[in-house]
Amino acid sequence: MAEHLIAGPQTYVPEDGLTGAQLIASGDGLTYNDFIILPGFINFTTDEVDLSSPLTKHISLKTPFVSSPMDTVTESKMAIAMALMGGIGMLHHNCTIDYQAAQVRKVKKYKQGFIIDPVVFSPDKTVSDVYRIKSERGFCGIPVTDDGEVGGKLLGLIAARDIDLIGKERSMTLVKEVMTPRSDLVIANHGCSLDEANHILQESKKGKLPIVNENDELVALIARTDLKKSRDFPHASKDDLNRLRVGAAVSTHEADKARIEGLVAQDVDVVVLDSSQGNSIYQMEMIHYIKKSHPELQVIGGNVVTAAQAKNLIDCGVDALRVGMGSGSICITQEVTAVGRPQGTAVYKVAEYARRFGVPVIADGGIQNVGHIVKALALGGSTVMMGSLLAGTNEAPGEFFFQDGVRLKKYRGMGSLPAMEKKGSQARYFTEKERLKVAQGVSGSVADKGSVYGFIPYLYAGVQHGCQDIGAKSLTQLRQMMYASDLKFERRSPSAQVEGGVHGLHSYEKRYY
Repeated sequence: MAEHLIAGPQTYVPEDGLTGAQLIASGDGLTYNDFIILPGFINFTTDEVDLSSPLTKHISLKTPFVSSPMDTVTESKMAIAMALMGGIGMLHHNCTIDYQAAQVRKVKKYKQGFIIDPVVFSPDKTVSDVYRIKSERGFCGIPVTDDGEVGGKLLGLIAARDIDLIGKERSMTLVKEVMTPRSDLVIANHGCSLDEANHILQESKKGKLPIVNENDELVALIARTDLKKSRDFPHASKDDLNRLRVGAAVSTHEADKARIEGLVAQDVDVVVLDSSQGNSIYQMEMIHYIKKSHPELQVIGGNVVTAAQAKNLIDCGVDALRVGMGSGSICITQEVTAVGRPQGTAVYKVAEYARRFGVPVIADGGIQNVGHIVKALALGGSTVMMGSLLAGTNEAPGEFFFQDGVRLKKYRGMGSLPAMEKKGSQARYFTEKERLKVAQGVSGSVADKGSVYGFIPYLYAGVQHGCQDIGAKSLTQLRQMMYASDLKFERRSPSAQVEGGVHGLHSYEKRYY
């Protein structure tokens, strides 16, 4: 059969695949599902892949993941988790200035292992309230203060042993009648290290350790179970003072200048100008204001999907660009306004232009799986912003509920009518003065994804595997390969997309980690 082969030099390798420029040059708008990346050569292990990448001109992350500034995605709990895992959380602004500033303060003051916002009871709560917390959250070691808040004077602690022998007929017994009083508690003083607190817990054999200040006011709580699960976070995103990094969203309206001042007072690291269409005089004026009044503050502009949009914001001095318009799972901007762009094309076009000015690009929207993250980064994105992918985690705001036997959590677009009932979300879509609100998002629910502390490592490892298959040992090398035309892509037909997923099975269980 050898005579039927076409003979040629042994070094000959035919051209195969499309460069990034050729992929996009067709003129068709491409989503992440419309193309695939061709494999390269592997000469390193996955754990050698470096995922460090710039968030802005002056802030780099060791993990290229950003949580979206949505009120069902990012508050302090999510922001702390994202920073510990090497990314960063962007706090939403669908709230008062004081509330958002307090969220920033919680992140900046966070110490690993210390619970800074524990459940706290007032002395007039009842045993039935303790059982309710135990049922909802799985624990019942609850500090009791005079006002039922962190910062109140510590009066005692109610634990499982205090209520074990109390029957249901006495469920209305007041907490103050059965709690362990302050005089019998083992406590630690504010300022102690985690190692010192751990030693105190080991010596006392207690399950909970309240942390109090010089006025005997509750500052934080440490739980033995948390210390047992405690681990190092070598990729944690920290500032020059060794505090966790955090970002916050603001609108482009004049009134939000006061919000910016409140955030800066709490040492926020970066602000996101939150607008569905960022190419506006309002955003340009706000960028000028921030750069003049707080030149050290990093500013992320957007959202944009074209180089022309990006140019105006770059000329104003933005430190990064957020790319995406209408590509999020809960966003209907393209359907309602007929304006936007498929996300794959948008990321490539903006990143290819912005890189010439040293401005990183955040790919925001359209991320449905870890493969989409790899594609966004391969098209020039420095980081990816995620909403729906993180909304079903334990750290996202809101409570879980069951529907048809599935554990769910609410998730809504900031352009949905429920979200626009608050002024912060209206400002994002320039609708706060309109009598009739036109929704550009929907409300829905997403399945339980467990904890961010388990989910982010899965995404991280998935991106490392993708880079290894491509032959890129770092995200910097990945972008270099794309712009040097060494990284090759291929368009996927609808049949190819079906073939690339699970198919041909009667039934299956899809578990990611």
